[in-house]
Amino acid sequence: MLIFCANCGTRLTLEEGSKCNRFSCKTCPYVFNIRRKLVSRKYPKLKEVDEVLSDSQVWDNVDSTNEKCPKCDFERAYFMQLQTRSADEPMTTFYRCANESCGHRWKE
Repeated sequence: MLIFCANCGTRLTLEEGSKCNRFSCKTCPYVFNIRRKLVSRKYPKLKEVDEVLSDSQVWDNVDSTNEKCPKCDFERAYFMQLQTRSADEPMTTFYRCANESCGHRWKE
Protein backbone atom coordinates (compact mmCIF):
# COMPACT_ATOMS: atom_id res chain seq x y z
CA MET A 1 0.00 0.00 0.00
CA LEU A 2 1.45 3.37 -0.99
CA ILE A 3 0.55 6.49 0.93
CA PHE A 4 1.47 9.93 -0.34
CA CYS A 5 2.13 13.19 1.48
CA ALA A 6 -0.90 15.48 1.79
CA ASN A 7 1.36 18.56 1.41
CA CYS A 8 3.83 17.80 -1.39
CA GLY A 9 2.71 14.45 -2.90
CA THR A 10 5.94 12.57 -2.11
CA ARG A 11 5.62 8.89 -1.22
CA LEU A 12 5.70 8.46 2.57
CA THR A 13 8.18 6.11 4.20
CA LEU A 14 7.48 3.90 7.21
CA GLU A 15 9.24 4.75 10.46
CA GLU A 16 9.14 2.01 13.06
CA GLY A 17 9.41 3.07 16.68
CA SER A 18 9.25 1.32 20.02
CA LYS A 19 5.95 3.02 20.99
CA CYS A 20 4.28 3.58 17.63
CA ASN A 21 4.80 3.40 13.90
CA ARG A 22 4.23 6.27 11.51
CA PHE A 23 4.57 7.35 7.91
CA SER A 24 6.74 10.39 7.34
CA CYS A 25 7.65 12.58 4.37
CA LYS A 26 11.34 12.97 3.48
CA THR A 27 10.89 16.37 1.81
CA CYS A 28 8.61 18.18 4.27
CA PRO A 29 7.69 17.81 7.97
CA TYR A 30 4.41 15.91 7.29
CA VAL A 31 3.83 12.89 9.57
CA PHE A 32 0.94 10.39 9.50
CA ASN A 33 0.67 8.44 12.77
CA ILE A 34 -0.56 4.85 12.51
CA ARG A 35 -3.32 4.26 15.06
CA ARG A 36 -4.41 0.79 13.98
CA LYS A 37 -2.98 -2.22 12.19
CA LEU A 38 -2.83 -1.71 8.42
CA VAL A 39 -3.03 -4.80 6.26
CA SER A 40 -3.34 -5.01 2.51
CA ARG A 41 -3.21 -8.25 0.57
CA LYS A 42 -3.78 -8.84 -3.08
CA TYR A 43 -3.74 -12.36 -4.48
CA PRO A 44 -3.15 -12.63 -8.23
CA LYS A 45 -5.53 -14.74 -10.24
CA LEU A 46 -3.65 -17.75 -11.55
CA LYS A 47 -4.10 -18.93 -15.11
CA GLU A 48 -5.89 -22.20 -15.63
CA VAL A 49 -3.58 -24.75 -17.18
CA ASP A 50 -4.85 -27.58 -19.35
CA GLU A 51 -3.27 -30.98 -18.93
CA VAL A 52 -1.96 -31.39 -22.46
CA LEU A 53 -0.48 -34.87 -22.25
CA SER A 54 -3.22 -36.58 -20.23
CA ASP A 55 -5.56 -37.05 -23.21
CA SER A 56 -4.96 -40.46 -24.79
CA GLN A 57 -5.66 -39.06 -28.28
CA VAL A 58 -2.50 -36.94 -28.02
CA TRP A 59 -0.39 -40.11 -28.18
CA ASP A 60 -2.28 -41.70 -31.14
CA ASN A 61 -0.14 -40.35 -34.02
CA VAL A 62 3.32 -40.13 -32.49
CA ASP A 63 6.51 -41.94 -33.43
CA SER A 64 8.32 -44.51 -31.34
CA THR A 65 12.00 -44.91 -30.60
CA ASN A 66 14.43 -47.30 -28.93
CA GLU A 67 14.19 -45.60 -25.54
CA LYS A 68 14.28 -47.88 -22.49
CA CYS A 69 11.47 -47.42 -19.97
CA PRO A 70 12.92 -46.59 -16.52
CA LYS A 71 10.04 -48.42 -14.82
CA CYS A 72 9.69 -51.76 -16.66
CA ASP A 73 12.83 -51.83 -18.88
CA PHE A 74 10.74 -52.22 -22.05
CA GLU A 75 12.90 -51.31 -25.07
CA ARG A 76 10.37 -49.10 -26.99
CA ALA A 77 8.71 -45.80 -26.13
CA TYR A 78 6.52 -43.28 -27.90
CA PHE A 79 7.83 -39.73 -27.88
CA MET A 80 6.82 -36.16 -28.68
CA GLN A 81 8.60 -32.85 -28.35
CA LEU A 82 7.00 -29.66 -27.07
CA GLN A 83 8.32 -26.16 -26.49
CA THR A 84 7.58 -25.72 -22.78
CA ARG A 85 9.97 -22.86 -21.98
CA SER A 86 11.14 -19.78 -23.83
CA ALA A 87 12.16 -20.02 -27.48
CA ASP A 88 15.89 -19.89 -26.73
CA GLU A 89 15.66 -23.05 -24.58
CA PRO A 90 15.65 -26.55 -26.11
CA MET A 91 12.40 -28.45 -26.57
CA THR A 92 11.26 -30.91 -23.90
CA THR A 93 10.95 -34.54 -25.01
CA PHE A 94 8.08 -36.49 -23.46
CA TYR A 95 8.06 -40.29 -23.51
CA ARG A 96 5.39 -42.94 -22.91
CA CYS A 97 6.29 -46.60 -22.57
CA ALA A 98 5.07 -48.65 -25.56
CA ASN A 99 4.33 -51.58 -23.25
CA GLU A 100 0.52 -51.36 -22.90
CA SER A 101 0.57 -52.90 -19.42
CA CYS A 102 3.03 -50.25 -18.21
CA GLY A 103 2.29 -46.92 -19.99
CA HIS A 104 4.79 -45.08 -17.78
CA ARG A 105 5.44 -41.43 -18.76
CA TRP A 106 8.60 -39.42 -18.27
CA LYS A 107 10.35 -36.43 -19.79
CA GLU A 108 13.87 -35.50 -20.72
